[in-house]
Amino acid sequence: MVQILDGVATAKKLRQALAGKISAKKLSPGLAVVLVGENAASQVYVRNKAKAAEETGIKSWTHRLPAETSQQELLALIDQLNKDKAVHGILVQLPLPQQIDTQTVIATISATKDVDGFHPSNVGNLYLGLPCFVPCTHKAASFCCERLALT
Repeated sequence: MVQILDGVATAKKLRQALAGKISAKKLSPGLAVVLVGENAASQVYVRNKAKAAEETGIKSWTHRLPAETSQQELLALIDQLNKDKAVHGILVQLPLPQQIDTQTVIATISATKDVDGFHPSNVGNLYLGLPCFVPCTHKAASFCCERLALT
């Protein structure tokens, strides 16, 4: 038997449920998204994240940096975001320009604010089954398997 999942409808329901929980608990979560350069696909992805955050009641800040941004400049911004109490999650949109080492950037994001789940601590905790930010692809695959009773 084939079961077709409607991802758009499911995402809408999940965002509505999350918005209700955020509102009921009077929370003010904040997401900082960093985009370095002019990658067209990344711009669309970042725009969609901001829209989804708005729909759920999450404050969202997008930091757009030119492609020429140095690694030092990017790491300084991440350090500021790590220290900012209004920012609960940080997402640095990949890919990054060649002059920036992706692994250094990922390791600089606080593991407790790494919403992509790419920080080495989060990757290790995921592997060990310990609490961590779970990468969205993994979470989506797990959700589909649960819906299809494959787990």
